[in-house]
Amino acid sequence: MAFYTIYNNLKDKFTPLLKESRFYEAGVLTPEEFVQAGDFLVSKCPTWSWCSGVKDKKRSYLPDDKQYLITKNVPCIKRAKDMEYVDEEMERIVEDEWIETYYQMQKENIDQVEEIDSDMKKLSINQTKKDEEIEEIEDLDELEEMADDNFEIVDDPNALNEDNILKTRTYNISITYDKGYQTPRIWLFGFDENNIPLTPEQIFEDISEDHAKKTVTIEAHPHENFSLATIHPCRHANVTKKLVDNMQETGHIEIRPDMALLIFLKFMSSVLPTINYDFTISLE
Repeated sequence: MAFYTIYNNLKDKFTPLLKESRFYEAGVLTPEEFVQAGDFLVSKCPTWSWCSGVKDKKRSYLPDDKQYLITKNVPCIKRAKDMEYVDEEMERIVEDEWIETYYQMQKENIDQVEEIDSDMKKLSINQTKKDEEIEEIEDLDELEEMADDNFEIVDDPNALNEDNILKTRTYNISITYDKGYQTPRIWLFGFDENNIPLTPEQIFEDISEDHAKKTVTIEAHPHENFSLATIHPCRHANVTKKLVDNMQETGHIEIRPDMALLIFLKFMSSVLPTINYDFTISLE
């Protein structure tokens, strides 16, 4: 952990600040573009918000009140290993070591829905005279008595059985600007079902196995006084560029730099397949 923190601090210190946009050419962001992308994310997904961080860790190239982004209490019901498959056809390579997992599984689910929809269209309904007959209720008092007999009103919400409430792991997820790699960077702080902080080993259970072994480390958060699990940003720019190129080729919408964090969170969902953070909105 200390090695990575020292290395990143040196890289951050000696890398020149990016001042001109290279989003389309290289998939990177200037600090101004990161802030614009953060504002766009917050406006589209209100569960995200800006944080100022610790005073002595503020970056001068970012606004004081917009040092990094955070979303809290994100549910994580399953472990990533529960969604791992050995069938290579269930995975699609996005960029080198980055894998968009479960692509084929999602495609098969869509095909099944389309097949069901096609079958439904073939169904016909034969209406009979009996179906058209409606039994009248002559006495409304009888209906009220039936309701009283079959429904119990709970006056005290605390009387509800807590065993019926689904308890899950939750995460606070933050996004910082990595000056060294000129990209967003994601950080994870997890809690178990009893709101006790997760250990690094437990957090790795919620990260795709392919990435947990290669790109996830425990490092000092750049804006807070604690260490968290983080996904190393060495491939972020390359993946972003490829996704932007692919979306541009379709010609349906114009991809702008302020959409960068939505694109970032989309491909990060392949690394964090069971952490259900908010990013599923239209890019239009």
